[in-house]
Amino acid sequence: TSDRSTQSEVSSLDIRSVEYYTHPRVAHMYIRGDHAELVVGGRLDVRSAADARTVLHSAVDDGAGDLVLDLSELDSWDATGLGVIMGVHRRAGRCGRRLVLREVPPQMQRLLVATRLHRILAIEGGIGVESLPRV
Repeated sequence: TSDRSTQSEVSSLDIRSVEYYTHPRVAHMYIRGDHAELVVGGRLDVRSAADARTVLHSAVDDGAGDLVLDLSELDSWDATGLGVIMGVHRRAGRCGRRLVLREVPPQMQRLLVATRLHRILAIEGGIGVESLPRV
């Protein structure tokens, strides 16, 4: 799909029930039930950040309550991807919502601890800092 068709699909995002592919290697996202829940898989990096940001911002703007990001299928993220997560966190706060990270893979947990963002972001179940391998 072209960027233009992706943007038009995003603008028509139905928060009640949708399955949406932003990019073949970025994220498979879906929203179901009363609360928004998105599963992010693949790589959240500089190449995928714009598409991911568009979808996540639409989910924040169109929903209510907690926005849960399940990261169990996320392979990796870079500083740009982490910036997308922080931008969604700030946007959710401005909309009276809360971004909650679920199933954060260990390598991403280490980055959150190293940057001290684990103190700012809501992480379901928390992070066992003492159980993370040292790098």
